[in-house]
Amino acid sequence: MTTEYVNPPAGGYPEMVDVAVEGEAKKLPIGPPFVELGGTGLKRSTGVIDEEFLPALRGTKGVKVFTEMSQNDATIGALLFTIEKLLREVTWTVVGDDSSPEQAKAVQFVEECIDDMSHSFDDLVAEILSMLPYGWSWHEIVYKKRIGPWETDGKKRSKFTDGKIGWRKMPIRAQETLHRWLFDDTGGIKGMVQIPPPYYTQRSLSIERCLLFRTGAHKGNPEGRSILRNAYRPWFFKKRLEEFEAIGVERDLAGLPFAKVPSQIMKPDATPQQKQLFTAFKRLVSNVRRDEHDGVVIPSDVDPDTKTPEYDFQLLSSGGGKTFDTNALIERYSTEILMTVLADFIKVGHQGTGSYALHVDKTGIFRAALNSIAQGIADVFNRHAIPRLFGINQWKLDKLPRIEPSNVDPPNLAELAQFMQTMSGLGMMFFPDPDLEKFLRESAHLPDLPQEVEEMRREEADMQNAMAFEGAKQKQEMVAQGMTPEQAEMQSQAPTPEMMEQEQGPARAQAELDAAGKQMDMDIKGRDAELKMQGQKQGLEIDGKSKKQALEHDRKAKDLEFRHTKRTKDLEYSHAKRTNELSLREKKEAMKQRAKADSPKKQFPKKKK
Repeated sequence: MTTEYVNPPAGGYPEMVDVAVEGEAKKLPIGPPFVELGGTGLKRSTGVIDEEFLPALRGTKGVKVFTEMSQNDATIGALLFTIEKLLREVTWTVVGDDSSPEQAKAVQFVEECIDDMSHSFDDLVAEILSMLPYGWSWHEIVYKKRIGPWETDGKKRSKFTDGKIGWRKMPIRAQETLHRWLFDDTGGIKGMVQIPPPYYTQRSLSIERCLLFRTGAHKGNPEGRSILRNAYRPWFFKKRLEEFEAIGVERDLAGLPFAKVPSQIMKPDATPQQKQLFTAFKRLVSNVRRDEHDGVVIPSDVDPDTKTPEYDFQLLSSGGGKTFDTNALIERYSTEILMTVLADFIKVGHQGTGSYALHVDKTGIFRAALNSIAQGIADVFNRHAIPRLFGINQWKLDKLPRIEPSNVDPPNLAELAQFMQTMSGLGMMFFPDPDLEKFLRESAHLPDLPQEVEEMRREEADMQNAMAFEGAKQKQEMVAQGMTPEQAEMQSQAPTPEMMEQEQGPARAQAELDAAGKQMDMDIKGRDAELKMQGQKQGLEIDGKSKKQALEHDRKAKDLEFRHTKRTKDLEYSHAKRTNELSLREKKEAMKQRAKADSPKKQFPKKKK
C-alpha cells in the first residue's frame, strides 16, 4: 500500500505517519488539515461524465431520451405537470435572523431584488424544475445597477433608484447545449462549456456567476440524477407494447396481406426483371394500408397448364383473439412509472378499486417529497445567490437573510381544528396569539386582521405571558415558604386587588356611561315636556299664524341649546373613558416591567411580524 505522486502537491509532499496495515508497517500520508488527499471517485474524462452504465442514457443521448419521455408520454407528462403546478403554489418568503433594523433592511433588499427581475420568481422556479427530468439545471445570474424605471438599458432599468446592484434575471442554460464540464484539481465544479444555438460557438460559464440546481450530488456529480431514471425500463417496454398494439389493431382491421407469385421469380438465378418484380410484391405486402388511397394492381397472367392465375393478392382475417391482454400490461408499466416517484395516487379514480385512507397516506408522502425539492431550491439561493448579492454590494452582515418556502399543501382544517380542540382540553392555551391567528386565517383563506387589531392582540399576548410568569413566580415563592403545590395553586388563583381593579375598572366605567346616558335621555324628555307646556301657554296669547311661527322658533332655539349640552356631556364622558383606559394600560405596563425586573433571564420579546 503506497502513495505515488505524478507531480508534487502544492506546498511539498504531505507529512507521513507510520501505521500497521494487515500486520505490516506502512507509511501513510496525513498532511496538514487543509490538504485534500482523496477523491470523490466520479468517472470523468476531459470534462465528460461517464457514470451511466446504459449507453443510451449517456451524455446528449440521455438528454434526448429524457426529453422524449417527458414530452411524449401521457403518464410522465401528468406527473411533471402535477409537480410543477404544486410547486408554483409555494410561497417563498424572505426572513431575517432577528428583528433588528439592519436585518429588516436586508430582508427588504432581497425582496426588492426578487420582485425587480425581468421575469417572475414563479417562472424561474418552473425553469429550475427542469432538473427533475434531466437531473440538473444551470442558471446564469445577470446583475444590473438600479438606476430607475425610466432607463431604456436593461442593465440599469429598475423600479428603484438607490444605485445598488440587484438581480436582472437568471436565465437557464439548456441541458442539451452542454459540451463539457470544468473541474478543479480536487473534483470541484468550476463551470460548464456550452455550445448554444443559433451560432453554436463555445461559451464558458463560471460557477461563480451561475447557480447549479441538482436532484442529488452523489460523488459531486454536476449532472445529478433524473427522477425518470428508474422509470426508463417500464417506459421502454410500455412504448414498445403501445406500438405493437397499434400495429395489431391495424392488422386486425385491414387483414394480413397475402400474395402468390410464380416460384421462378423467387429463385436466385432469376432475371433482373423477375427480381425487381419480386421486390415490388414484397414491398406491396409490407406497406399495404386501409385508407382513402388503398388499392392493388397485379398482373392477370394465367398458368397455361393449370389455368390458374400466376399472381394473386389477398387479405387474410385474424383467426382468433389476442393471446395477451396488452391493456393490462400497459397499465402495469404506467403504474410502475408513477411508483418510482411515489405518485401512483394519480391513478386513483381511473381504476375500479382503491382505498381513500391509502390515497391520503400516499399523497402525504408525495407532498413531503415535494417539500424537500422546494427546500433544496431555497438552499441554493441561501448558500450562493444571496451571499454573492450582498458581496457585490459590499454589504457585510454577520447573518444574511434567507429564503424559506411554505408547505406545498395547506394543512387539513378539520384535522387542525380537532387537534387544537384536544390540546385545549388538556390545558394548552392557543390564544391570544397573533402569529397563530394569522397562520390560521391564511390557511382558511380568510381576510387579514387590521394592523391596529393585530397590535392589540400582540399586546394582550405579551400581557398574558407576563401575568403567567408572575403567577409561576408567586407559586415558587409560596412553595418555598412551606405551602404544598396544591395550596400554592389555589392561592395563586385567588384574584389580587390589582387584578380585581383591572377587571372591575372597565365594567365600572361602562356602568357610569350607561347611567349618564339614561340621565341625559330623561333630561331631554323633561325639556321636551317643558317646551310643550310653554307652547300651550303661548298659544293662549297668540292666535293664528303668528302663534305657530313663534312656537316653532322657540322650539328650535331650545333644541339647539340641548344639542349643545348633550355634545358637551358626550365629550366629558369620552374623556373620562379614555383616561380610564390609559390608567389601565399604565398598570399593565407596570406589571410587565416588574415581571421583567424580577426575572431578567426570562424575557418575552415581541414576536416578529
